[in-house]
Amino acid sequence: MTPAINLARKRKVFHRVHSYTHDPACESFGTEAAEKLGLNEARVFKTLVVNVDNNELMVGVVPVSSMLSMKLMAKIAAAKKVAMASQSDVERSTGYILGGVSPLGQKKQLKTIIDVSAKDFDTIYVSAGRRGLEIELSPMDLKALVNGVFAEITQ
Repeated sequence: MTPAINLARKRKVFHRVHSYTHDPACESFGTEAAEKLGLNEARVFKTLVVNVDNNELMVGVVPVSSMLSMKLMAKIAAAKKVAMASQSDVERSTGYILGGVSPLGQKKQLKTIIDVSAKDFDTIYVSAGRRGLEIELSPMDLKALVNGVFAEITQ
């Protein structure tokens, strides 16, 4: 089990784990998950880590069919500049490798913003902490587990 799944179990949150065979040649992990699990891309969310003013990391959870808006993330963070975090910063702070970064069970829980579109669904899918593994849970449970907030963060 991954830290993400362990957290959902420990907190007794209803969830389902879905697995698929990850293709190492695939670079769009979220799109691959949606395709292989036969899901609408709007229900599958990717976990993106950003660097806020070069001194703080923050997480944006957005549908794989959308792009994270750096401008909206900066506004939420009351920051001048937001940029994608480096691979080493992401892996060191979350404990996950790229393509398997989950908003759940991070080594150091980062401030998490979940795109408001998640509330359109009874359940959504996010990485369960490993490539080829997704966890399905309600958006409200995800919000509670990560102490997150909902906001419009896509462009």
